[in-house]
Amino acid sequence: MRTLAMGLSLALATVAVVPTVMADSMSMDKTVMVGGAAMYPSKNIIQNAVNSKDHTTLVAAVKAAGLVDTLSGPGPFTVFAPTNEAFAALPAGTVDNLLKPENKAALTKILTYHVVPGRMTSDDLAKAVAAGGGTASLKTVEGDSITVTKDANRWAVTDDKGNVAHITIANVMQSNGVIFVIDKVLMP
Repeated sequence: MRTLAMGLSLALATVAVVPTVMADSMSMDKTVMVGGAAMYPSKNIIQNAVNSKDHTTLVAAVKAAGLVDTLSGPGPFTVFAPTNEAFAALPAGTVDNLLKPENKAALTKILTYHVVPGRMTSDDLAKAVAAGGGTASLKTVEGDSITVTKDANRWAVTDDKGNVAHITIANVMQSNGVIFVIDKVLMP
Protein backbone atom coordinates (compact mmCIF):
# COMPACT_ATOMS: atom_id res chain seq x y z
CA MET A 1 0.00 0.00 0.00
CA ARG A 2 2.84 2.37 0.88
CA THR A 3 4.48 1.73 -2.52
CA LEU A 4 1.20 2.51 -4.27
CA ALA A 5 0.83 5.74 -2.30
CA MET A 6 4.40 6.81 -3.14
CA GLY A 7 3.87 5.96 -6.80
CA LEU A 8 0.64 7.98 -6.86
CA SER A 9 2.37 10.90 -5.13
CA LEU A 10 5.18 10.86 -7.70
CA ALA A 11 2.69 10.67 -10.56
CA LEU A 12 0.72 13.62 -9.19
CA ALA A 13 3.90 15.60 -8.60
CA THR A 14 4.94 15.00 -12.20
CA VAL A 15 1.56 16.13 -13.49
CA ALA A 16 1.76 19.26 -11.34
CA VAL A 17 5.20 20.15 -12.71
CA VAL A 18 4.42 19.67 -16.42
CA PRO A 19 2.20 22.78 -16.86
CA THR A 20 4.84 24.96 -15.19
CA VAL A 21 7.60 23.66 -17.43
CA MET A 22 5.44 24.08 -20.51
CA ALA A 23 4.44 27.59 -19.49
CA ASP A 24 8.10 28.56 -19.00
CA SER A 25 9.17 27.19 -22.37
CA MET A 26 6.23 28.81 -24.09
CA SER A 27 7.09 32.20 -22.59
CA MET A 28 10.66 31.76 -23.86
CA ASP A 29 9.36 31.35 -27.42
CA LYS A 30 7.77 34.78 -27.65
CA THR A 31 8.77 37.38 -30.22
CA VAL A 32 11.11 40.00 -28.75
CA MET A 33 11.89 43.46 -30.18
CA VAL A 34 15.59 44.19 -30.73
CA GLY A 35 16.86 47.25 -32.55
CA GLY A 36 13.35 48.19 -33.61
CA ALA A 37 12.66 44.83 -35.25
CA ALA A 38 10.77 41.75 -34.20
CA MET A 39 13.01 38.75 -33.53
CA TYR A 40 10.94 35.72 -34.46
CA PRO A 41 11.69 32.42 -32.69
CA SER A 42 10.89 30.62 -35.95
CA LYS A 43 13.80 32.34 -37.77
CA ASN A 44 17.50 31.65 -37.37
CA ILE A 45 20.13 33.94 -35.86
CA ILE A 46 21.12 35.56 -39.16
CA GLN A 47 17.55 35.95 -40.46
CA ASN A 48 16.71 37.92 -37.32
CA ALA A 49 19.97 39.82 -36.78
CA VAL A 50 19.92 41.44 -40.23
CA ASN A 51 16.73 43.28 -39.22
CA SER A 52 18.08 44.84 -36.00
CA LYS A 53 19.14 48.48 -36.41
CA ASP A 54 21.31 47.99 -33.30
CA HIS A 55 23.38 45.20 -34.84
CA THR A 56 24.42 46.43 -38.29
CA THR A 57 28.11 46.42 -37.33
CA LEU A 58 27.88 42.88 -35.98
CA VAL A 59 26.12 41.69 -39.13
CA ALA A 60 28.78 43.35 -41.32
CA ALA A 61 31.49 41.68 -39.24
CA VAL A 62 29.81 38.26 -39.47
CA LYS A 63 29.63 38.66 -43.27
CA ALA A 64 33.28 39.77 -43.49
CA ALA A 65 34.37 36.79 -41.39
CA GLY A 66 32.41 34.37 -43.55
CA LEU A 67 30.27 33.15 -40.64
CA VAL A 68 26.82 33.68 -42.19
CA ASP A 69 26.38 30.04 -43.21
CA THR A 70 27.56 28.79 -39.82
CA LEU A 71 25.18 31.02 -37.84
CA SER A 72 22.36 30.17 -40.25
CA GLY A 73 23.00 26.46 -39.67
CA PRO A 74 21.26 24.16 -37.22
CA GLY A 75 23.41 25.02 -34.20
CA PRO A 76 22.25 25.39 -31.59
CA PHE A 77 24.26 28.44 -30.55
CA THR A 78 24.13 30.92 -27.70
CA VAL A 79 25.28 34.27 -29.06
CA PHE A 80 26.33 37.24 -26.93
CA ALA A 81 25.62 39.97 -29.50
CA PRO A 82 27.31 43.37 -29.05
CA THR A 83 25.39 46.41 -30.23
CA ASN A 84 26.63 49.07 -32.65
CA GLU A 85 27.35 51.27 -29.61
CA ALA A 86 29.55 48.50 -28.17
CA PHE A 87 31.59 48.37 -31.38
CA ALA A 88 31.75 52.19 -31.49
CA ALA A 89 33.28 52.20 -28.00
CA LEU A 90 36.35 50.31 -29.25
CA PRO A 91 39.44 52.41 -29.97
CA ALA A 92 39.13 54.49 -33.15
CA GLY A 93 39.80 52.50 -36.31
CA THR A 94 39.50 49.07 -34.66
CA VAL A 95 36.34 47.98 -36.48
CA ASP A 96 37.50 49.31 -39.88
CA ASN A 97 40.82 47.51 -39.41
CA LEU A 98 39.14 44.22 -38.42
CA LEU A 99 36.85 44.34 -41.46
CA LYS A 100 39.82 44.31 -43.85
CA PRO A 101 40.24 40.97 -45.69
CA GLU A 102 43.77 40.52 -44.34
CA ASN A 103 42.38 40.57 -40.77
CA LYS A 104 39.71 37.91 -41.31
CA ALA A 105 41.38 35.46 -38.90
CA ALA A 106 41.47 38.02 -36.07
CA LEU A 107 37.87 39.05 -36.76
CA THR A 108 36.73 35.42 -36.77
CA LYS A 109 38.52 34.83 -33.46
CA ILE A 110 36.72 37.78 -31.85
CA LEU A 111 33.31 36.87 -33.26
CA THR A 112 33.50 33.18 -32.33
CA TYR A 113 34.50 34.28 -28.82
CA HIS A 114 30.93 35.64 -28.53
CA VAL A 115 29.39 32.23 -29.31
CA VAL A 116 28.86 29.33 -26.93
CA PRO A 117 27.81 25.93 -28.30
CA GLY A 118 24.28 24.91 -27.30
CA ARG A 119 21.15 26.81 -26.36
CA MET A 120 21.46 28.52 -22.98
CA THR A 121 18.61 30.59 -21.60
CA SER A 122 18.89 32.95 -18.64
CA ASP A 123 17.51 30.08 -16.50
CA ASP A 124 20.42 27.92 -17.68
CA LEU A 125 22.88 30.73 -16.93
CA ALA A 126 21.38 31.12 -13.44
CA LYS A 127 21.77 27.37 -12.78
CA ALA A 128 25.38 27.39 -14.03
CA VAL A 129 26.23 30.44 -11.91
CA ALA A 130 24.61 28.87 -8.82
CA ALA A 131 26.46 25.59 -9.42
CA GLY A 132 29.72 27.54 -9.75
CA GLY A 133 29.28 29.38 -6.45
CA GLY A 134 28.48 32.70 -8.12
CA THR A 135 30.34 32.38 -11.41
CA ALA A 136 30.05 30.23 -14.50
CA SER A 137 32.84 29.68 -16.99
CA LEU A 138 31.50 29.07 -20.49
CA LYS A 139 33.77 27.68 -23.20
CA THR A 140 33.28 29.59 -26.44
CA VAL A 141 33.45 28.33 -30.02
CA GLU A 142 36.75 30.25 -30.29
CA GLY A 143 38.18 27.96 -27.59
CA ASP A 144 38.70 30.33 -24.67
CA SER A 145 36.16 30.93 -21.92
CA ILE A 146 33.97 33.80 -20.80
CA THR A 147 32.77 34.20 -17.23
CA VAL A 148 29.14 34.91 -16.35
CA THR A 149 28.10 36.42 -13.02
CA LYS A 150 25.24 38.45 -11.68
CA ASP A 151 26.10 41.87 -10.27
CA ALA A 152 23.38 44.01 -8.70
CA ASN A 153 20.38 42.87 -10.74
CA ARG A 154 22.20 42.50 -14.06
CA TRP A 155 23.99 39.66 -15.77
CA ALA A 156 27.67 40.39 -16.41
CA VAL A 157 29.89 38.66 -18.96
CA THR A 158 33.64 39.03 -18.41
CA ASP A 159 36.20 38.31 -21.12
CA ASP A 160 39.80 37.08 -20.82
CA LYS A 161 41.06 40.68 -20.65
CA GLY A 162 38.80 41.53 -17.67
CA ASN A 163 36.38 43.67 -19.70
CA VAL A 164 32.81 43.41 -18.44
CA ALA A 165 29.76 43.47 -20.69
CA HIS A 166 26.20 43.49 -19.38
CA ILE A 167 23.28 41.65 -20.89
CA THR A 168 20.70 44.25 -21.88
CA ILE A 169 18.20 41.92 -23.55
CA ALA A 170 18.05 38.23 -22.61
CA ASN A 171 16.41 35.17 -24.13
CA VAL A 172 15.96 36.33 -27.71
CA MET A 173 14.99 32.89 -28.93
CA GLN A 174 15.94 31.74 -32.43
CA SER A 175 15.21 28.55 -34.35
CA ASN A 176 18.89 27.62 -33.99
CA GLY A 177 19.73 29.07 -30.59
CA VAL A 178 19.36 32.12 -28.42
CA ILE A 179 20.78 35.65 -28.45
CA PHE A 180 21.74 37.78 -25.46
CA VAL A 181 22.27 41.43 -26.44
CA ILE A 182 25.34 42.86 -24.68
CA ASP A 183 26.70 46.37 -24.28
CA LYS A 184 30.44 45.71 -24.87
CA VAL A 185 32.58 43.75 -27.31
CA LEU A 186 34.29 40.78 -25.67
CA MET A 187 37.97 40.20 -26.44
CA PRO A 188 39.74 36.84 -26.25
